[in-house]
Amino acid sequence: MYSPIDSMGKVGLMLDLVSQRQVALGDNLANIHTPGYVRKDINFSDYLSSMNSPLETKLSAKLGPSAIMEEHFNEQIRPDKELLEIQNNALLYNVAARRMTNIITEMKTVINVGK
Repeated sequence: MYSPIDSMGKVGLMLDLVSQRQVALGDNLANIHTPGYVRKDINFSDYLSSMNSPLETKLSAKLGPSAIMEEHFNEQIRPDKELLEIQNNALLYNVAARRMTNIITEMKTVINVGK
């Protein structure tokens, strides 16, 4: 059975993941000339690849209270790649934010119909 509360939790987790990834990508750009800095990222495919388990269970098991960032030791930081990933991340944020808005609108409609 569909529950807007469950969907809100899933979208909330997705927004948290996108936020953590944005921090990692911003740190990469900020430290591009820092000697010894290791590139960090969060790979969404690790969390979203399996359709057999619920998204919130997979995210909770892997992320815990905050996202675990992968470190890429031998990977050079390229500004063009980081900026592209920031744009991709912004698109994911927009999709998740719109979904959250739709869920809230659905809940408002149900409340108003019930009056």
